[in-house]
Amino acid sequence: MAKEIERKFIVDTNLWRPDGSGVRIRQGYLPSSSKTVVRVRVSGNSAWLTVKGENRGMVRPEFEYPIPLMDAARMLEELCGRPFIEKTRHSLRFSGADWTVDVFEGENAGLVVAEIELARENQGVILPPWAGAEVTDDPRYYNSSLTAHPYCRW
Repeated sequence: MAKEIERKFIVDTNLWRPDGSGVRIRQGYLPSSSKTVVRVRVSGNSAWLTVKGENRGMVRPEFEYPIPLMDAARMLEELCGRPFIEKTRHSLRFSGADWTVDVFEGENAGLVVAEIELARENQGVILPPWAGAEVTDDPRYYNSSLTAHPYCRW
């Protein structure tokens, strides 16, 4: 079974600045059950449909499939709830590990979150100096939650 193992951290923007323009992402969510999330994502000229299961700590089932860009655009406009998640994703390496830093826009402006995907739950991680509070177990920071309860309303 495909699975996602990741940890999330608030980014201290006094210590981190983007290196380059990053990749713009727009994503929405299809109506789903409380234990399943179905995401439509457009990033550049590519699009994906992702199905994620219920979190168990930092682990959850994840299945991702490329889809035609035009299909994704129609799904976003016709099937997905609002607001969309709009963000710029920056990919970088720190201490031999791949990190992503998402700078949110729109109703989630001001939120900057770093993620690291792991091969196993007990994998050691050296945190960058800009990694602040860990929010892995806080469901408010799930992108799917940010559509229902945007950061600007906290």
